[in-house]
Amino acid sequence: MSEPKSIAIVDDDMSVREATENLVRSYGLSVRTFASAESYLAATAGSRIDCLITDIQMDGIDGVELFQTLRQGGVTTPIIFITAFPDERVRKRVMAAGAIGFLGKPFASQALIDCIELALVA
Repeated sequence: MSEPKSIAIVDDDMSVREATENLVRSYGLSVRTFASAESYLAATAGSRIDCLITDIQMDGIDGVELFQTLRQGGVTTPIIFITAFPDERVRKRVMAAGAIGFLGKPFASQALIDCIELALVA
């Protein structure tokens, strides 16, 4: 039997992190959550993550910096951005760099699931 796909969620807002975790788990996916990009980087070095969902605006390393750090390190994990402050310039930049999705909060559950499904076949 195959192992469920592993999704990581990085968001400094606990309520968003928990709601997103519950949604993703309801689809039978394995989920790990992190309150910061720093904790994600420390905990997942060498781990298999099939898709990363990250907030953009966080204290410390923000979501875009996390994306850049991972890509510079050769990590090609598909990334979905979520943000309470959607900025068209940022959206264009991360999508051009290979992000799977860019969703403004609050986002429709199905929109996130569609992005995850796209990420898991990428």
